[in-house]
Amino acid sequence: MEVKEEEREVEEQIERLFKGEGSEVTTLDVVPDQLRPVALRKTVSYIVCAVVFNDKEVLMVQEAKQECYKQWYLPAGRMEERESIQEALRREVKEEAGLDCEPITLLLVQEQGPQWIRFIFLAKVTGGSLKTLMEADQESLQACWWDRKSPLPLRGRDILRLIEAGLQYRQAPGHQVTLPVELSCSYVVQRLVLTFTSQHQVWVLLVKAPAPHLPCAVAVKTHAVIWAANMVVQEAVPSSYYDHEVNTLGVLSLQHQGRQPGKTDGVCFNTLVALVPDRVQRNEDGDRVDWVETNQPPPVENPRYHWYKVQNEALREGILEKTKNSSIVPIQSLY
Repeated sequence: MEVKEEEREVEEQIERLFKGEGSEVTTLDVVPDQLRPVALRKTVSYIVCAVVFNDKEVLMVQEAKQECYKQWYLPAGRMEERESIQEALRREVKEEAGLDCEPITLLLVQEQGPQWIRFIFLAKVTGGSLKTLMEADQESLQACWWDRKSPLPLRGRDILRLIEAGLQYRQAPGHQVTLPVELSCSYVVQRLVLTFTSQHQVWVLLVKAPAPHLPCAVAVKTHAVIWAANMVVQEAVPSSYYDHEVNTLGVLSLQHQGRQPGKTDGVCFNTLVALVPDRVQRNEDGDRVDWVETNQPPPVENPRYHWYKVQNEALREGILEKTKNSSIVPIQSLY
């Protein structure tokens, strides 16, 4: 089958996203009724969190805030205006732990809708000295290296999972090194590499105009960020929506460049999404019916969309591998 030049460009874009690169957000395909650029610390809050190891010990900081005074946590804090995500991480580790650091890779993204997103990084020390009680200030009281065995009053046990994710990545990286790409965006957006696979064939959902492209959906504050994928599926294949699961498998890359407060405070998550048939189906009366495999994606009902069958063999194998093993940065909804 001959591949059109525009669709070949989409394949090349997917390949770039698979490498952890970015792509300008030029078109928004699914948007809420009232669309306004997000503003950091006003309508959205981004948190950075560092998992830093010294051999087998993990870097911890003792809280100075009244509500969690003297309790221990990973170095973490809110991003400030005009910062990049990496700059915010370096600043927080320096302020709270006294150490200079560099991010190694994004480990995990957690979100409670577009208004609260946390970026967890594996990072390494590049300089500085561990903060002591003599240097206590409003940012923290002190820092220490924790062996994870000695008693330590924790501010929250949620960090144990984050520490474990860092240990697992050091032992056997589950995804390639992934760091934010500095490209501006005005909204919290999910760009979808939305796939349907069957018998080693792969289809990707595209928006037709103004030229074939991957769907971009703006997150809404009443739902998880990754609910944007569901909105796209509901719009493209409404009759088949409840017969399929919409699985956002993870983040291929993310884009942020907040140099213009109130204008470029958004984030674009380039995500891999699998549309998977629900093999337990029921009729209108609620009775279970046999599932019949069609080996084809559900028919598109909205003329804005169409399924593109991937022709590039290497890309097809890459998509199949990632959808099978989820070897990309996890995104966890806490909504």
